[in-house]
Amino acid sequence: MPSTTRRRFLAAATALASPGMLLPRLSAQSPESRIDILLNEPVGTIAPEIYGHFVEHLGGLVYDGLWVGERSGIPHVNGLRKQLVDAFRRVKPGVVRWPGGCFADQYDWRDGIGPREKRPKRTNFWLDAQEWPKGMRREGPQVYDPNEFGTVEFARLCKQVGAQPYFAANLRSLPAQEFWRWAEYCNSPANATTLGAQRAADGEADPLGVRFWGVGNESWGCGGNFDPDDYATEFNRYTAWVPGYGARLAMVGSGGNDGNSDWTRRFFAKLARLGTLDRLWGLSLHHYAWNASGGRTSEWIAGKRDAVQFDAEQYYEILRGADEMEPLIASQWALMGEADPRHRTKLVVDEWGSWYASGTEPFPLALLGQQNTMRDAVLAGLTLDTFNRHADKVAMANIAQLVNCLQSLFLAHEDKFCVTPTYHVFDLYSAHQGGRAVRTVFATPETHYTRNGSPATMRGLNGSASVTGSQLTLTVTNPSIDQVHEAEIVVHAGTPRSAAAVTLATADAHAHNTFADPRAVEPKPVTVAVKGSGLVHQFPPASVTRLTLTLG
Repeated sequence: MPSTTRRRFLAAATALASPGMLLPRLSAQSPESRIDILLNEPVGTIAPEIYGHFVEHLGGLVYDGLWVGERSGIPHVNGLRKQLVDAFRRVKPGVVRWPGGCFADQYDWRDGIGPREKRPKRTNFWLDAQEWPKGMRREGPQVYDPNEFGTVEFARLCKQVGAQPYFAANLRSLPAQEFWRWAEYCNSPANATTLGAQRAADGEADPLGVRFWGVGNESWGCGGNFDPDDYATEFNRYTAWVPGYGARLAMVGSGGNDGNSDWTRRFFAKLARLGTLDRLWGLSLHHYAWNASGGRTSEWIAGKRDAVQFDAEQYYEILRGADEMEPLIASQWALMGEADPRHRTKLVVDEWGSWYASGTEPFPLALLGQQNTMRDAVLAGLTLDTFNRHADKVAMANIAQLVNCLQSLFLAHEDKFCVTPTYHVFDLYSAHQGGRAVRTVFATPETHYTRNGSPATMRGLNGSASVTGSQLTLTVTNPSIDQVHEAEIVVHAGTPRSAAAVTLATADAHAHNTFADPRAVEPKPVTVAVKGSGLVHQFPPASVTRLTLTLG
């Protein structure tokens, strides 16, 4: 078959192919992988809120990590660590969730307003967490919260970095009245209400315009141990007649445990039966990747593995766990459609990321403050690409968490600071925000590894594409820990005129940044050349790459 005829055949076949179908090679010398970008098949707009983040009063995240205080000798912006604020602004965070997590359903928002020196000190939810280092003396703001960082301080963080605030409201231990009073404090005009005047006295005369509100957190567990029917009753009570003061309020309901189908079906059915489904802007979904099994807390903790020391099987198992996000989105979307066939309610993945065993914290009080390697960078790329591919379903996502906690973007302690490999992925992927996601077909060999002594596979090259004006952004992860993958990239219904690429990769997937070596992992530009309707590119092992193509 002549080459031109073969190419026409493949282009036609690609339009019908499903992701993961291996297309025929162009020739014996062709790359083993092919990426077809179908500009005429839009998926949806990639909401900037998909590139969201999460701040909880947990370990060293807020105090010492984010908040150093206005009297600190560490450079700060109104008490916020300046290095972190400046770096955070660069990745264009769409939204930041606060104050939890499980902490949220213990938190009384009134403790965090008024003069800081008069705010009460409260026991933190995480005081008795089993992950604290044995024998460590638990003291200080990480375990007895002084409430120096409250509503106004969080709102200032969002304003500094250009993000929208997303508040998680206390449904377990505060009455519904306090929910709408918090909305009043945030959003009412300063001269209209007593709480608006209090906000002005706290330093923010203009309304905060808070739109996003989570009605409880993990209400099946730490948020109250509800069943879906009882939670639906509480959701209706908390969301009835909440004033917006000009802000178009978006209420997010608590989803079930890691995609529990019974919770979603019963919660949606009750709201639909009572005619209140239109109050539900989003349904939360939480999903973490870890090497753990069993439902009891002891197994859940003991089953996790180290964040830095891992073998090939453990490397792939974490990525396999992250890859479960796609079927979770698909299954939850189908369940939501049973009661909401028009899909007015979207998915909000407001907790996601990797979760490892304790032991790699940057300092002892950084509870759950695990290190972050190239494995986590690949996980972040895999997950963000999944969200992009489902931009019609996912309206917001929040990686857990921002600094010194789980899959954080930053590590910070006293005057020390560095970014993590995950930070660089968010920087690379920020070009997708607000773009039009288009269908992208990856025809690539699967990645093979050994799992529990038996052969196992996971997807090979993986990614997503979006278009903004004349710019096409393609992001690709290569999950193979030791194999380079070369791919032909073909653009359909468009002509690329030029291309540029940046790759995040290292010689060792265990590589990570530390206070002593903060630039061990960082992205580097690589040379690419357009040929006809596409290009050929090599993707290093355990890598994340962004290609930017200018279309004619």
